Amino acid sequence: MTGKIDFSECRTILGKAYNGANGKKIAVEYEGHPYMLKFPPSGENKPTALSYTNSCISEHIASSIFNMLGVKAQETMLGTFKVGAKTKVVCACRDFTEDGLRLFDFCSIKNTILDSDSGGSGTELDDVIDTIEKQKYIAPESLMEHFWNMFVIDALLGNFDRHNGNWGFLFDDKTDTAEIAPIYDCGSCLLPQADEKVMNNILTDEDALNARIYQFPTSALRQDGKKINYYDFLKSAENEDCSEAVKRIVPRINMEEISAFIDDVPYITELQKAFYKRYINARYELILQPALEMVICDTQTPVQTM
Repeated sequence: MTGKIDFSECRTILGKAYNGANGKKIAVEYEGHPYMLKFPPSGENKPTALSYTNSCISEHIASSIFNMLGVKAQETMLGTFKVGAKTKVVCACRDFTEDGLRLFDFCSIKNTILDSDSGGSGTELDDVIDTIEKQKYIAPESLMEHFWNMFVIDALLGNFDRHNGNWGFLFDDKTDTAEIAPIYDCGSCLLPQADEKVMNNILTDEDALNARIYQFPTSALRQDGKKINYYDFLKSAENEDCSEAVKRIVPRINMEEISAFIDDVPYITELQKAFYKRYINARYELILQPALEMVICDTQTPVQTM
């Protein structure tokens, strides 16, 4: 999609509404298809001086990178929408339930596992894996592969909020079958709270960059009650299914392709483009490449016999 789009004159679809706390959302019809427009959330009354206005940009860039890496995500594009006297940059997400499919988030599926002591919103890794293995909607092997593919790409993008409510299945009532839903709700990737000062600091101060690589953001998943640190977990290569995802995903990452895509993203400044490229490349080089090297090293280490 080239050029800039104004969604202000699109027909609003009143029969669709969307959950979520991260900004306002409305449904519109664009070129014959329903789209959810995500508006930038307000930074008012937040316990930080950072801007929240980049989440729509994060949504579009992150979703596009998922698709580049062969993990199906929602189709997105950036445009504008007039609200009173203001013109806001919005992210248009094509509604993947337009054919009558129903979205079941993983939280709902997790609640169907009756012999689990964990509720649907619980993000303890062992409980999530247990649900993947016990649920009846998708072949567990396929769902496990998808889950870890998603985790590895979230690590590349610095997603701090991939909880059980923002990934899941699409269910077809006509055929009584389910499929894995495209990746969606990626607005918490790529440090969406970063303002110009923070971006400049990360671009010029290696310590500031490293803090956002090795220390935070962390995953929303927990292990032993503590949020998982992407670098530590991936470098440990302790989970075989995760290691297999590292071997699948990391060789697909083409930073030249990602950089060229970011250069063409509309509505963002040269500073933002430089920041996104630097941040993603740093996470690729400092988190995912060492993880791949560790996995390859482990598989090539000969077994010693007495």
